Amino acid sequence: MSATPRGSHDAHGGHGGHGGHNLTGMVIFLLSESVIFLAFFAGYAVLKVSSPIWRPEGVDGLAVREPLINTIVLVSSSFVAWFAETRLRRGQLWAFRAVWLLTMAMGTWFVIGQAIEWRELAFGLGSGVFGATFYLLTGFHGLHVITGLLLMALMLWRSFQPGNYDGGEAGVTSVSLFWHFVDVIWVVLFLLLYVWQR
Repeated sequence: MSATPRGSHDAHGGHGGHGGHNLTGMVIFLLSESVIFLAFFAGYAVLKVSSPIWRPEGVDGLAVREPLINTIVLVSSSFVAWFAETRLRRGQLWAFRAVWLLTMAMGTWFVIGQAIEWRELAFGLGSGVFGATFYLLTGFHGLHVITGLLLMALMLWRSFQPGNYDGGEAGVTSVSLFWHFVDVIWVVLFLLLYVWQR
């Protein structure tokens, strides 16, 4: 049996097999995050169904048009991130950087759109259970989006380190998986908060 030389890359894109461990760690992390979000979703549904007065006085509902546009942008960014991964696998570093940067721009669009919506809302965090749950859910998700953008920035920076991705792209795959998770969570949130308003 021959040992793997120190410092060599494996097929998963990490030194000494760490790339595969990183991806497994990300999957476990996302599973734990899923439990947290599922608890939030269930809590929101129970509170909404059981509350005799759900919306604050003077609030008829949430505008859907702008959040829908933001949703389309965010969901589309998942496909853009996947395309960036395919460029990296083919060794097209500059194409990867350009498309990855586009993904980051789309995520930033979403965060800015969320901030604008918050600023224009007629209710706040203290506006009953409705206000508290709305800001908790969208804020917690927004924190994940910002985290994803920071991780993407790290992967972009690493792409400028010579030979960093010669053995694979497990780090990019992990970050991309996190981004897909964030997008799926938002789709569920959009359905709960904006579509299910009655």
